[in-house]
Amino acid sequence: MAANFWTSSHYKQLLDPDKVDVVQRLDKEKGVTLEEFRLIKIHMSLQIWKLALQVKVRQRVIATAITYLRRVYTRKSMTEYDPRLVAPTCLYLASKVEESTVQARLLVFYIKKMYAGATSSDEKYRFEIKDILEMEMKVLEALDYYLVVFHPYRPLLQLLQDAGITDLTQVAWGLVNDTYKMDLILIHPPHMIALACIYIACVLKDKDLTTWFEELRVDMNIVKNISMEILEFFEYCRLDSKGNILIPEDRINAALNKVAAKP
Repeated sequence: MAANFWTSSHYKQLLDPDKVDVVQRLDKEKGVTLEEFRLIKIHMSLQIWKLALQVKVRQRVIATAITYLRRVYTRKSMTEYDPRLVAPTCLYLASKVEESTVQARLLVFYIKKMYAGATSSDEKYRFEIKDILEMEMKVLEALDYYLVVFHPYRPLLQLLQDAGITDLTQVAWGLVNDTYKMDLILIHPPHMIALACIYIACVLKDKDLTTWFEELRVDMNIVKNISMEILEFFEYCRLDSKGNILIPEDRINAALNKVAAKP
C-alpha cells in the first residue's frame, strides 16, 4: 500500500464535484432522478454498516467498502450494477484489502437473516456465494483495480492531538463517520475532511481554535465549504432521536425497483 497519500492512486483518482453526483444514462432512461440516486447511495451505505456490524469488522473496512460503492457509481449505472448486490460485494472486497477477511458464505448468511420475513421487493434479493464472487470481478474492473483508500481517521487523531483538543475526539470521529453518507471521500483529501469535522466540532462545543487554524498551511475556504456540505446534508436528511438517518421504505423501494425493472 502506498505510504504517502500524495503519491497514491487515491489522490490521482480524486474527482471534481460535478463528476461525482451524476445519474448514469441507463438509470436516467429508467426514470431515476438525482434525488433517488442520492437516496440509494445513502441507503446502501447504511446497509453496509448494518451488515458489517453483523460480521464484526473494523471501522476501516466499512469506510473502504462505502468508498468502493460510491466510486463504482461514478463509472457504472445502478441498472447494470445492482446496488443490493454491489454493497455486500464491496464489503467482501474491502475486508480482504484491509486484511480483515470475511467469508462470502458468512455475508450471504447475514443478508438472508436481515431480509428474513421480507414481503417487499427485497424478498428476491437473497444472494448466493456465486453472485458475490461474480460481482467482485465486476467491481474490481469498475475500480480499475485501484483499491488503496486513505481515510480521515488517522489525520483526525493527529490533528486533535496537535491542537490539544483530544476531548473532542468522540464528536469529531462521529462527524467523520457521517461523511461516508456523502461523496466527500471521492472529492477531497482525507486531512481536509478531518479538518472540516474538527471545525464543526469546535463550533458545536464552543471552542475557539482560530489561531490554530490560521497557522495551518491549508485553504480555510475549502475547509469551510466541506463543513457547509456536511451541515447541509443533515438539513437534507431526517434523523431519528439517536441521530440515525430516516429514509421512508416506500421511497427507497420505489427507487430500487426502477433500476431493477426489466426494459
